Amino acid sequence: MVDYEKSPSVVSSSIEKDVRVKDVQEEDSPYNRGGLLDPVKEETLHRGLSARQISMIALGGAVGTGLIIGSGTALVRGGPLGVLLGYTFVGMVCYMVMVSLGEMAAYLPHKKGFAGYATRFVDPAFGFALGWNYLMKYLIVTPNNINAAGVVIQYWTRHVHIAVWMVIFIAFIFFINLLGVRVFGELEFWFSSIKVITLVGLLIMGIVIDLGGNPKHDRIGFRYWNPPDGPMGHYLKDQVHGESLSIFLGFWSTLVNALFAYIGTELIGVTVGEAQAPRKNIPIAIRRTFFRILVFYIGGVFVIGLVVPSTDQTLFTANKAKAGAAASPFVVATTLVGIKVLNHIINAAILLFVLSAANSDLYIGSRTLYALAVEGNAPKIFTKVNRMGVPYPALILCTAFCGLVFLNVSSSSAKVFTWFVNLVSTFGAITWICICYSHM
Repeated sequence: MVDYEKSPSVVSSSIEKDVRVKDVQEEDSPYNRGGLLDPVKEETLHRGLSARQISMIALGGAVGTGLIIGSGTALVRGGPLGVLLGYTFVGMVCYMVMVSLGEMAAYLPHKKGFAGYATRFVDPAFGFALGWNYLMKYLIVTPNNINAAGVVIQYWTRHVHIAVWMVIFIAFIFFINLLGVRVFGELEFWFSSIKVITLVGLLIMGIVIDLGGNPKHDRIGFRYWNPPDGPMGHYLKDQVHGESLSIFLGFWSTLVNALFAYIGTELIGVTVGEAQAPRKNIPIAIRRTFFRILVFYIGGVFVIGLVVPSTDQTLFTANKAKAGAAASPFVVATTLVGIKVLNHIINAAILLFVLSAANSDLYIGSRTLYALAVEGNAPKIFTKVNRMGVPYPALILCTAFCGLVFLNVSSSSAKVFTWFVNLVSTFGAITWICICYSHM
């Protein structure tokens, strides 16, 4: 017999041999359904995203128009306390989903997206359905963000047709994605950095306004949490029986708005395939998600509830308008206290927000289609990549779907397009459920 205590080299070689045998067996094993191991090819995705870029991309995907615009609708329906409770509850759910995803991504980092985990841990059919569900979300949400960017531009000028701006924005995000993951990651890093600075500035602005640092020198405090506004909103009050039911419906509706705002946080799971040292960097990015949720989302809606009354008629009008600076509760807050300079600044910030979101959405959509093709759940042509590691056939197809944005050129088609927007929340919720189920 071999004395392993006196022969560590023998132990080392034995372990290495066992690992190699295990890897080969795992490739051929039925438990590796769909093949989780990265394809050993020269032409594949490049691991070009650094830790700081992954962290910022995760933040950029999570923070967008759903917070800076959609929170106004939630405030009207749920009231300041209702929107705070709603965003807090969905934020807890979001963090648990991210922890589940982070554990799988750190354990088995690969380039096949969520569908790879669903295929391995549940069933190939489950992975197939999840992959296409997630792809459909990004085929729809990308043109939605481009449309929002065109509407924001119209805040300044209507002399140029909105379709012209749409073409410019589509070409812009396409060429950024075509330049490779390093260029995309660096540009998205700076986009998201500006997002963070803007959001921090808006939060500070809201606190200063609330404490009396405004042109009217009016210390607001918790005034809007008291009657007649009240801490809770009343949704569909004229259509339901009982005040308690209308308050409950108001709170319930804030959960839907919060879900739409949080969806996109999970896109960090798709960046695993192009992340440097994913076992180290992905958990770091996941842990930071908690503080982003606490500061930007929960802190953001709390400040909005302090400085904007939920019964303000301007806010009602803003909720019915298309996405633009006028629809943001932060702009409503500046208007109420007589600040006139910040409208254009916030509008420019919103433009940057939606362009950054569209850029990230196109990236995630193309990588999701590539992952489906690698698993054999999509045509093989979408596995092709160029020398910079860009899956260009998948990128071209996802860009082609941006043509859906031209549905909003006519007002009649705009109503049809809003159905697509509502589907985004549904696709996102299904994705979260599937991630948790795969983890279990």
